[in-house]
Amino acid sequence: MNKIIILCALAASVAGCDNQNNTLSYTPEMASFSNEFDFDPLRGPVKDFSQTLINEKGEVIKHVVGFVSEEGCFNELEFHDLENNTGATLVLDANYYIDSLSREKRVKLQGKCQLAELPGAAVTYETDDNGFVVSARGKETSVVYHYDMDGYPLGKITKAHDDTLAITAKAGNDKKKKLDYTSESTLNGKSIGLVTQTCDYDGHFNPLECVLNITDESVKPPKVEKYTIKNSIHYY
Repeated sequence: MNKIIILCALAASVAGCDNQNNTLSYTPEMASFSNEFDFDPLRGPVKDFSQTLINEKGEVIKHVVGFVSEEGCFNELEFHDLENNTGATLVLDANYYIDSLSREKRVKLQGKCQLAELPGAAVTYETDDNGFVVSARGKETSVVYHYDMDGYPLGKITKAHDDTLAITAKAGNDKKKKLDYTSESTLNGKSIGLVTQTCDYDGHFNPLECVLNITDESVKPPKVEKYTIKNSIHYY
């Protein structure tokens, strides 16, 4: 259950658009990919980045690397789950992301570079008029994503068989610090996790380092774990 809550917490750590200032905006691709692949979104002319999740023992348990084009498309995404000894690198190839090793087509794209389908999992995505992914549907699961008026994702609701996992996030009032948030995870209406995150930011209002506190309410007494997320970001 801890792993599920960690992924939910990271998936909730996403941000949206500020019409008053383009430097506070997130592209639909950045927000939607961060939702799907569980990393914190970034704003501004990002060239490449890495995000590292570290537990209280100082052990790296997750590492994500991304390379972004000047147009805002992901040219490459690399994932490492150190706890489960798994990983993958997705490389942009026409309107697909392919596995760098097997050359298998993993993600089909729509439009410029937005999610359309996961062929291997038979999952399809739907977008709204602004290009943000608002739902995903598979054979046995469905996901609905929620955003605020600035495009900041407020969580998602996942349904599989008779189970409903809901993540409800709330960002702070400071639009420059969207990744300072709280969220609650519920399973079939029962709270299973509470999350708080606070970050230090760079000049583009992207997080340099965050502290993530997760309370697992699925066990008695509730278990609190603390994580650190360290980011390295380069800009055009």
